[in-house]
Amino acid sequence: MTDPLVTADWLNTRLGHADVQVLDASWFLPAEGRNGHAEYLAGHIPGAAFFDIDAFTDRSVDLPHMLATPQVFAEMAGRLGLSRDGVIVAYDSFGIRAAARVWWTLKVMGFDQVYVLDGGLRAWKAAGFRTEAGEVSLAPTAVAPSYKPDLVRSLGEVRAIVTSGSAQLVDARGAARFRGEAPEPRVGLRSGHMPGARNVPFDTLLNPDGTLRTVPEIEAIFAAAHADLGRPIVTTCGSGVTASVLALALARTGRTAPVYDGSWSEWGGLVGAEVVTGP
Repeated sequence: MTDPLVTADWLNTRLGHADVQVLDASWFLPAEGRNGHAEYLAGHIPGAAFFDIDAFTDRSVDLPHMLATPQVFAEMAGRLGLSRDGVIVAYDSFGIRAAARVWWTLKVMGFDQVYVLDGGLRAWKAAGFRTEAGEVSLAPTAVAPSYKPDLVRSLGEVRAIVTSGSAQLVDARGAARFRGEAPEPRVGLRSGHMPGARNVPFDTLLNPDGTLRTVPEIEAIFAAAHADLGRPIVTTCGSGVTASVLALALARTGRTAPVYDGSWSEWGGLVGAEVVTGP
């Protein structure tokens, strides 16, 4: 399986198999007025456990969604019941958003067989497959720490990229936020983008039904944003969530793109970090 996505039909035929684990990663910004866990409890794919992207984070820093240390993550993953031996499929109720962050996070932490349900819960329901309510608890597992640094970029590494131009920064935020024409949803952050960054709003990579676009369409969207797919790309966004959608889309084309974990929540709040407005 080279495509990082699976279809609802594919998952339905394997649901309940001992070597397939399903994770509901539904998540919303505070301004959206919705609660991912509450919606999960009301109805989710049968057997799916809930993966809280706000909980699986580094609590020692004042930034949202930063990766936990490999040791802490392994302990949390074990309590959730994740296994490195089988296939993990993540989905969310948006279509493809937070599920991409879970896919990327698990990849960073050494889980190799991780996929995203194309179209998420919307696609599952549209196919006529059933859901169930309530909490699902998987049996705890022993997970050894692992970490793949080539999939992550730190503040220091991104500063070096801005200076040297050794890679392209591609920002998944909406165009108005990228250009500095709309305020950031997080208090205290400046508007704008990092010097030299390109803009590919994550939702332009999705079809109206929430599924991911085809490889030719993805490549055309990046090309239209003047992102050279023949050169290294690092993805970024507000807090590392929708940057993972860009990384997922690039993975569909056979390319690997690391994510700047701190993203704009770090850069935009950093005194002295250069901010550009406009196109």
